[in-house]
Amino acid sequence: QVQLVESGGGLVQAGGSLRLSCAASGRTFSIYTMGWFRQAPGKEREFVAAISWTGATIRYADSVKGRFTISRDNAKNTVYLQMNSLKPEDTAVYYCAARQGATIAVVTTLYDYWGQGTQVTVSS
Repeated sequence: QVQLVESGGGLVQAGGSLRLSCAASGRTFSIYTMGWFRQAPGKEREFVAAISWTGATIRYADSVKGRFTISRDNAKNTVYLQMNSLKPEDTAVYYCAARQGATIAVVTTLYDYWGQGTQVTVSS
């Protein structure tokens, strides 16, 4: 079992930045591929970014490419999402997720563990 706890969400003006953190506990963090997803009111949960357990493979959704950066620190059992140039359409609950294995995945059903989510609100 892996427990995931997100933090760092909040209210920010358009053009601002936030850094989300996801702290993992339980089984060995380093063997998991980690992902960030988000869900806006009335919408499906969507893929944002993912990083392989070595950090060598990273993938982003087109909507955040060039603005968001995912990273991980296996010594701290933590994955981060640096969000710059935020837009009102980035407003959502952001979820951290973990999946066993080395392959990047962009669909929610391929992730085994989820955090409780952290709210990000971008005002115009």
